[in-house]
Amino acid sequence: MRFRQVHLDFHTSEHIPEIGADFSKEQFQAMLKEGHIDSITVFSKCHHGWAYHPTKANVIHPHLNFDLFGAQIEAAHEIGVNAVGYISAGLDEKLVDEHPEWLMRRENEQSYFNKDFTGAGWHRFCFNSPYLQVLLEQIRETVSTYAIDGLFLDIVGPKTCYCRNCARIAKAEGKDLYDPVYSLELAERTYANYTDEVKALVESIKPGLPVFHNAGRTPRGRRDLMHRNSHIEIESLPTGGWGYDNLPTIARYVQPQADMEYLGMTGKFHGAWGEFGGYKHENALRYEMALTVSHGAKCSIGDQLHPRGKMDPETYRLIGKAYAEVEEKEPWLEGVRSVSDIALYSYDAWLTNHPEVQKNDPDWKHTDIGARRILSEGHYLFDIVDDESDLTPYKLVILPDAVVIDAPLKAKLDAYLKNGGKLLATGTSGLSLEAEKPAFAFDFGATYEGKREIVPAYMTPVIPLKDMGSAGYVLYQRTERVTLTDGRELATMADPYFARNRFHFCSHQHAPESPAYSGVGACMGKDGAYVAFPFREYAITGQIFAKRMMEAVIDACIGGGKSVEVSVPAGATVTLMEQTAEKRYVLHLVYASINTRGEKKLEMIEDIVPLYNVPVRVKNTGKKIGRVYLAPTGEELSYEMNAKGEITFTVPKVDLHAMAVLDFED
Repeated sequence: MRFRQVHLDFHTSEHIPEIGADFSKEQFQAMLKEGHIDSITVFSKCHHGWAYHPTKANVIHPHLNFDLFGAQIEAAHEIGVNAVGYISAGLDEKLVDEHPEWLMRRENEQSYFNKDFTGAGWHRFCFNSPYLQVLLEQIRETVSTYAIDGLFLDIVGPKTCYCRNCARIAKAEGKDLYDPVYSLELAERTYANYTDEVKALVESIKPGLPVFHNAGRTPRGRRDLMHRNSHIEIESLPTGGWGYDNLPTIARYVQPQADMEYLGMTGKFHGAWGEFGGYKHENALRYEMALTVSHGAKCSIGDQLHPRGKMDPETYRLIGKAYAEVEEKEPWLEGVRSVSDIALYSYDAWLTNHPEVQKNDPDWKHTDIGARRILSEGHYLFDIVDDESDLTPYKLVILPDAVVIDAPLKAKLDAYLKNGGKLLATGTSGLSLEAEKPAFAFDFGATYEGKREIVPAYMTPVIPLKDMGSAGYVLYQRTERVTLTDGRELATMADPYFARNRFHFCSHQHAPESPAYSGVGACMGKDGAYVAFPFREYAITGQIFAKRMMEAVIDACIGGGKSVEVSVPAGATVTLMEQTAEKRYVLHLVYASINTRGEKKLEMIEDIVPLYNVPVRVKNTGKKIGRVYLAPTGEELSYEMNAKGEITFTVPKVDLHAMAVLDFED
């Protein structure tokens, strides 16, 4: 996979004339060069359903009179740029009027995407209808006719459907389509059949051609779905609804699997896809590329071509600013693996095997985000894992908020503990699914009593917290009631005097803390630590105490401390990658000022605030370090090594992104 890609959207209405009239091979190539681009995704077919080349399997856009798709591929290849073919697989708006019976339907007969036909928008097709064969012929024609370097198929994924085509299948199989278990199984089977058909077709024409099926979300805990692709493209436009939390969360999950290449896809837009005339600040795009490569991912930036076919110079000046920096750094980015102390077990992944829980947990998305934020802002080295992950390398496994322990997970974690690992559970995590009544599956030095009836509650730390004293700190999310047995108490709990209601209230919000002791708030036992409040407390409320308390407990769990200690602001990203073939570690430090702006509170970046003279300590490498320097400049950094093999040095300046390289010997 190439490092510097552009995804060139071209969803173009039939009501717009003179399609491609301003396309120029020379101008197209000039913009690719200006943008430092080495791969571009161009359109064979768009969401409107039109082809952008002569076709027998589809219909060319009514106002296009030449082979635009072919011309773009030829122009890219002429200057050594890859060209990936795009086909809208799930959407084909021109077919909607001709074959509405092929559309997917919800239980209430509404369509997917646009729920009806009263407004502008798309409608999604069912792969159990004859549409699948139409699509396969379009794919066959594109792959066999054009020298594409990959295939991007959009708007797909397993989704329950209640259309008449699916109803006929259910009837033939003697099943109830409205049985949620069966409808989900049929959706999975339908998607699997579609991907199998595509793979067989593509392999019969161009064996080994990369194929990606885009669903807009990389599912944690569904490696089977991930491996239906040749690689992973993490669609994650921070201003398009994903925010700056999404890419690092997904990348930290994909990276340690180490068996698939992956890239992070953002956009050049102020907002999201389909925006003409919108540009983010160049520093935002520079930051997003630095954030992407610091997580071991390659890069893709979304753009949208004007219907007349001329590439926008301002867009490629903007992209070029970011990609010129990536190009310089590439020798230190290829073939890396993350070095981590902590494994965060993804609650999202756990829910894939417990979908019934998700329905009753409206705040489930906040768990992984809250945990990732605390770990990232605390500058811990961590990966996000699932049931299939190897836990051996990690000092600590975190079970966030509501990961209940079934027999297979219990066996896996028991083996991990036997080898010296530690656990951290929060909220109702760590409870046994096998027990007759709720009880911890591991020895946290405490007994679980049940949910605390009153919200909020108060927690007083027993262990010292960074830049915070000992007080009764309020917790706004529901906490658990736990009694200490033989463990070490790290924090205590107290209830308010009473729950706030019509007849009992005090002041403007909740009642103050009662002086009565009300159980343990955090504790440490033989198998690790437990905290009675959830990580989502931080994601939802931003409560600084929640972060400081979790950090103190994590530090208590990690024997020997962090492998990397660095003094940077909370908003900075710290990752450590190993390039085994090159015998070096690469430490990434990334920092920019993120602000929310506008009525929609979009996360925006404009200013870069440099950091100076950043002290770094690297421990536990087990390698003999021979040289420390900055990449890509090669500037040598003086360093010291103590008797324990710990390396200390100073990074003189972090101007958005700094890479400190530690060469080692075997």
